[in-house]
Amino acid sequence: MTQTNILTRMEVESMGPPVPEELAETDVPESFLCDLALKIVAALPEPSTANVTERMHLPRALTEEILQHLYREKLIEVKLQAAMGATRYGMLDRGWERLARARSFCGYDGPAPVSLRDYAHMMRLQAVPARHATMDSVRAAFRDLVLPDSLMQTVGCVVNSRRSLFLSGPPGTGKTAVAERINASLPGAIWIPYAIEIDGQVIRVFDAHNHRPAASEAVPAEYDRRWVCIERPLVIVGGELTLENADLTWSEAARFYEAPFQMKSNGGTLVIDDFGRQRVAPTDLLNRWIVPLERRVDYLTLHTGKKIEVPFEQLVVFATNLEDKDLVDEAFLRRMGYRARVEPPTPAAYIEIFKRAAHTRGMRVEQVCLDYILNNYMISHRQMKACEPRDLLDRVLDICLFEGQAIELTPKVIDSAWRNYFGTSHGFAQETAERRGAGDTARTVGDLVDVS
Repeated sequence: MTQTNILTRMEVESMGPPVPEELAETDVPESFLCDLALKIVAALPEPSTANVTERMHLPRALTEEILQHLYREKLIEVKLQAAMGATRYGMLDRGWERLARARSFCGYDGPAPVSLRDYAHMMRLQAVPARHATMDSVRAAFRDLVLPDSLMQTVGCVVNSRRSLFLSGPPGTGKTAVAERINASLPGAIWIPYAIEIDGQVIRVFDAHNHRPAASEAVPAEYDRRWVCIERPLVIVGGELTLENADLTWSEAARFYEAPFQMKSNGGTLVIDDFGRQRVAPTDLLNRWIVPLERRVDYLTLHTGKKIEVPFEQLVVFATNLEDKDLVDEAFLRRMGYRARVEPPTPAAYIEIFKRAAHTRGMRVEQVCLDYILNNYMISHRQMKACEPRDLLDRVLDICLFEGQAIELTPKVIDSAWRNYFGTSHGFAQETAERRGAGDTARTVGDLVDVS
């Protein structure tokens, strides 16, 4: 039993993972750590105790113990005996032979991994946020969106229960925006390992693209540096998703595994955006996740054929603009936990969204312009969408920049933005009529053609 494996939730939050004082407390085979140290010594231009310690993320005393073991086995030599931590090492022929065998089995040479047992314990320990979501905390997370209270209540229940959410609605109603902000309702940071060791193989977990290190003030001074403290992760996958992406990715060149996206989202939120438009059939994906969604465990397979059990401890959001009945049957929907449909905004909600979007862009909005926009929707019999204020204002900015004029919202600019956003035909006849109507005597190419 390692120190990490007996931690309580309060101890993790206040102290972080405890620093191992003996090699046995790492819960990783000493032979693996020796091979890892040998790879690092071979890779460094001037390997020293301090440099190897920094790369392995182990305490200096344990790193020195590993290096001394390699020295006694005549795998490395001491090239310069200096001050504490400054001893320099070099590879011996026997060490190069051992290195070739080690790399043929596993090429990983990053921070020392943790055991699967410690990883599973830490993920389950940190899965539930320390504080429950309230209406105030949910409103704070969605403060930049205009949403009905009933939807925010549903989101709060999803966060507290950590059950999955099936989010549907017409295109442009803000489903993706809602899904992305749910993660902000999960308070606190979590600890994840850089990598996990299983039977001499390595699964890399930390991903700089999906994991953001927590602020330095949230991190204790002393902790097991094989772990990194991050903000609760938000992982979004869309149309590029395939069934293979949900399994371990083995690199033949690097000779270690990359954790699948659902494993990288543990402790946070996983958003399946545009669900139903992936390269994998919805039923195939849900069949793959029936057990994880119900039991909070996932089963992954190593290339050796061995199956491992890993935690499935994230909040899963399925966002789609397709009809429920066209995607899955009722049996699947029952396993979703919660269902919510995001409807188009009312005129009052649309105006509020428009005002907020204009404020963030430093633009003033007069009531006459708002009435003009609402009138355009009524004349064109067009359904309002929550994304359209943002998109229309972006086109207003583009037009003002192109024409070199002050950024100002006027009916004329609104008409131009409207045509550019919703589309219009462009022809010489229309342009000529507009110019002549303005008293412009310029002639088009069509005017110059002699048709007699």
